[in-house]
Amino acid sequence: MKLGNIFLFLFIILLSSCADYNATSSKIGKQKNYFASSGFALIYSDKYYNENVVNKKINNDEVVVMHNSLKLNTPIKIINPLNLKTIETKIHKRAEYPNIFSVVISNKISSILNLDKNDPFVEVIEIKKNKKFIAKKTNTFEEEKNVSGKAPVDEVKMDVLTNQESEVQKETETNFIILINDFYYFDSANSLKKSLIGKIKDNSIKLKKINNTKYRLYAGPFKNFNTLKITYISLNNL
Repeated sequence: MKLGNIFLFLFIILLSSCADYNATSSKIGKQKNYFASSGFALIYSDKYYNENVVNKKINNDEVVVMHNSLKLNTPIKIINPLNLKTIETKIHKRAEYPNIFSVVISNKISSILNLDKNDPFVEVIEIKKNKKFIAKKTNTFEEEKNVSGKAPVDEVKMDVLTNQESEVQKETETNFIILINDFYYFDSANSLKKSLIGKIKDNSIKLKKINNTKYRLYAGPFKNFNTLKITYISLNNL
């Protein structure tokens, strides 16, 4: 019997990777919805701007965050759930970027949080404005002082699957796929498969028969999110 489990993250085209929840404020008679999401960050590079992946530039040597829905100067906390490092900062720019990314951050923030460049998974939480933290112009030094080694991560669950051989446990590799669509007819799915391969020159696109009336078109598997990102951006540009 073959042992082992593969953890598949299914990223549906044009579907946001964010998972939001609401919290209430203490303001009299009113409710405030506080933003929170978990997903993969896009670590900024000028090549992404030049390739129209993101529509604004930032300085990679500074603590800068861009988001596609939060307002400018919204105070936020970014958490790396793998090592529990956090940074408190604000939204510096509104920007457009593919829905697969939950936020765009500078390389400076990536270094502070010690993110895995291949799998830059983060949680973004809006902070309630109070006397301790007010979103205004601050220098990098002040923002870096907010970096901590511990933070609550109750809203994020990281599942680690393992293989068992006797009493020894080995961590399995994480694999990712992009779920493009399910089709009723094989010919329709196969036609789109050939078209996509011809346009993006990517042989990772595959077709699988689920049953007699369901054919799944997908890309992958990919060993990490970084390799998935390249194919996703190519598909998204179509």
